[in-house]
Amino acid sequence: MKDAVSIERHGDVVVLVIDNPPINAGSAAVRRGLLDGIELLGRDDALAAAVIIGAGNTFVAGSDLKEFGQPLEHPQLPAVIAAIENCGKPVVAALDRAALGGGFELALGCDARVATARVVVGLPEVTLGIIPGAGGTQRLPRIVGVPRAIRMICSGERLSGQAAFKAGLVNEIATGELLAAAIAYARRLNGAKSPLRTVTLPSTDPAEVEAASRDALRAGKKRPAVVAAIEAVSSAASLPIDEALARERAAFESLRLSREAHALRYQFFAEREAARHPRLKGVAARPVARIAVIGAGTMGSGIAIAALDGGYDVLLLEQDQAALERCVARIAEHYRGRVEAGRLDAARADASLARLESSIDWNRVATADLVIEAVYEDLAVKQDVFRRLDHLARPGAVLATNTSYLDLDAIANVTSRPQDVVGLHFFSPAHVMKLLEVVSGAATAPDVLATALDVGKRLRKVPVLAGNAFGFIGNRIYSAYRKQCEFMIEEGAYPEQVDAALEAFGFAMGPFAVADLSGLDIAWRMRQNTAASRDPAHRYVRIPDMLCETGRLGRKTGGGYYAYDPEGRRTVDPEVRRLIDEASAARGITRRVLDEHEIRRRAVLAMMNEAALLLAEGVAQRPGDVDVVLTNGYGFPRWEGGVVFHARQRGHEALARDLDWLGKLSGPGFVRGELRYLLD
Repeated sequence: MKDAVSIERHGDVVVLVIDNPPINAGSAAVRRGLLDGIELLGRDDALAAAVIIGAGNTFVAGSDLKEFGQPLEHPQLPAVIAAIENCGKPVVAALDRAALGGGFELALGCDARVATARVVVGLPEVTLGIIPGAGGTQRLPRIVGVPRAIRMICSGERLSGQAAFKAGLVNEIATGELLAAAIAYARRLNGAKSPLRTVTLPSTDPAEVEAASRDALRAGKKRPAVVAAIEAVSSAASLPIDEALARERAAFESLRLSREAHALRYQFFAEREAARHPRLKGVAARPVARIAVIGAGTMGSGIAIAALDGGYDVLLLEQDQAALERCVARIAEHYRGRVEAGRLDAARADASLARLESSIDWNRVATADLVIEAVYEDLAVKQDVFRRLDHLARPGAVLATNTSYLDLDAIANVTSRPQDVVGLHFFSPAHVMKLLEVVSGAATAPDVLATALDVGKRLRKVPVLAGNAFGFIGNRIYSAYRKQCEFMIEEGAYPEQVDAALEAFGFAMGPFAVADLSGLDIAWRMRQNTAASRDPAHRYVRIPDMLCETGRLGRKTGGGYYAYDPEGRRTVDPEVRRLIDEASAARGITRRVLDEHEIRRRAVLAMMNEAALLLAEGVAQRPGDVDVVLTNGYGFPRWEGGVVFHARQRGHEALARDLDWLGKLSGPGFVRGELRYLLD
């Protein structure tokens, strides 16, 4: 078996090469190998310094997360860093590609850091429900100060090589070969040690610390890891480092075994698996360099920005010149705002805009490798676009529709090449939201699916493969969730009570606030279109229809489930309560009090049940895909893992009782899912 760390001699410098593919994760074998190398450095008089570098162009892209749910093997990372600091000879970290989490803590434990410009460094542990546990909360603030360390650690911020150099986290950017630069730097140290534990903490303004803590708590929703990270970083200014390190490690150990950390690790692995599909293994994606976006509305402009950010050439097509010009102006304003906010270099913004072309000449679509249609959500309109594309797009081009619930096959079958058609369901705003549902039609070719997944990853999305069914994965489950919430307001709750209960659970917005934001007329039109096929025996709540019939279409009309002032601030409207009471009475329902527990329980159970149904139908390929969709596109709190994660925590017997209870409350039309699809 190959050693996880190999030892090479380069004259008076020993090079420790971490070789633990694919990302050089910091496993127990890696830690043992590093300790062996540091011990060799200490005892061999012919050696003056050491360099730690990663094989395969990556330093250490984090720890092996599979270790975190079980007892950690010795030696642990703090022991390796202590050995580096106690060694009488300097150790230099050579950083390339990624130095994240424990990898960056290892680098901070060395005497110096030499990096490539392309490296990314950071401490993302809080996003996994834990905190840095090997000195990151103590060594980082000794370079950047307590306020910035709080912001970086609590947000999981990642810095490029140049940004890290500017911040003092990297001592030198290598202009040539990294290993040679690191060896040369190690020799220039002339045996001098520079452990960060001995560096004096920069002076700290208590007001700045308070502001950074307040911002982090708000952004992190006061989750336990955020609170613990703030306490740990702040202790750098008030405690001796050894005591602070001991407290940091204790907090890390407590958090890593928590349910929340378990849920977040589950999410991490589910996201990684989402873009991998055994049936596409070995299938080559079609080359894509130029993307055409059809439709210059809000969604079209967002998709265009995402494609530009992904490095693609973009052709924006419209039928109306004025609409096209407005869209181009929105895109330019987006990049201008990013530059003014300091989030994007002006040269990169200019380069992105230089790759944008706009036209009302649809013949230009023949130059595109991938065409993404983003027009009005109407089947006839989309079919008309695809008939035109069938004649205009070049042979072999991938044709994608951004439909959110329409039948993909009904769109693909108006073309002579349904094998080239795929669904790409972006979420608004398309350049911000991470989720991308990749929808496979009956005829979609494997290499088209591979292309869609590949493009999604390049756009920095989380692509999830879905089958062609009404609403796909996300909207199908969200519809069941919203319907159950409508049942509850018919039975006795009010919109603000349901929203408050679900926001307290962790949703960014409750379902009724979301409906007002998106517009009640969208779902109303969909219900009208499907009214003829609705079983009259099934339970149907008319409250949303009644609101629309009175002109209450949401925030855009000043009223929906709530009332809105000109600035968009919402208030409870007594008129809505009166309408709901009348609707309940018309159905012969005696209203009752529903507490927060029942509201949350029923909402989550409705999502679980629908997940079981669509897994049985093959709409979702794997249970984990459901949770990836809900957390990345529908506001389900990541720290709760997802509905499948929840179901598995409940177990079969308890969940069966829960769904029987939900079925009785839901009434006619409720279809109970088979639990084996969630639990197996």
